[in-house]
Amino acid sequence: MTDLSDTKPDSRRSPVKLFALCGLILFAMAAFVALGIWQIERLSWKLDLIARVDQRIHAEPVAAPEGRNINPAEDEYLRVKATGTLDNSKETFVYTSTELGPGYWVMTPLMLADGNAILINRGFVPSEKRDPKTRAEGQLSGTVTITGLLRPTEPKGSLLQSNDPATGWWYSRDVAAITADKSVAKAEPYFIDADATPNPGGSPVGGLTRVVFPNSHLSYAITWFAMAIMMAGLLVVVIRSELRRR
Repeated sequence: MTDLSDTKPDSRRSPVKLFALCGLILFAMAAFVALGIWQIERLSWKLDLIARVDQRIHAEPVAAPEGRNINPAEDEYLRVKATGTLDNSKETFVYTSTELGPGYWVMTPLMLADGNAILINRGFVPSEKRDPKTRAEGQLSGTVTITGLLRPTEPKGSLLQSNDPATGWWYSRDVAAITADKSVAKAEPYFIDADATPNPGGSPVGGLTRVVFPNSHLSYAITWFAMAIMMAGLLVVVIRSELRRR
């Protein structure tokens, strides 16, 4: 009589398959560890950036740079001041949504004494205040000094909508396009977000710059390291299972 136990198939994996499976698990584990370390490095960079920007926005204002390209890493959110005359006839309205609701940024060229210009985001107005006649008191004349935060240009438009100079619809503060549309010569390649100094009549409302840096790097790092631990556990399970089979 034939012993059926002798005909039981061998459930052990071949050495090649076992080696390939373990290699794949080790590769995934190494990749997850590398991603976790990268996120830790990004966390360190983000914390340093937040600290530097916080120092800039609370520092004493310095003269706005003229005649040079700015470096966003070093100049963005720098607290600056500039003196000149606002050309209210060349206002541009950029659609936005703020804590005060939907409306427009009022972008006005500040004409400097040397003939250069700096585009100023004077602040927010709701739709009913878009017409300058509804906020005549805030149309400053004569020499003024604007204090605020230096911001790099925002070319082309928002993520969802592109600027359309032909129809006058703007969705981002594209300095080059706005100053070209308004025939403003010698404009600096950045704009200034005016601070919360009240304007006569209350409009536009400045000081609404959102200085927010998403910082999820620690949670991402924990996730990647947890995945690496899971891969390590899977490797142990595979090896133990194979040892039992043998």
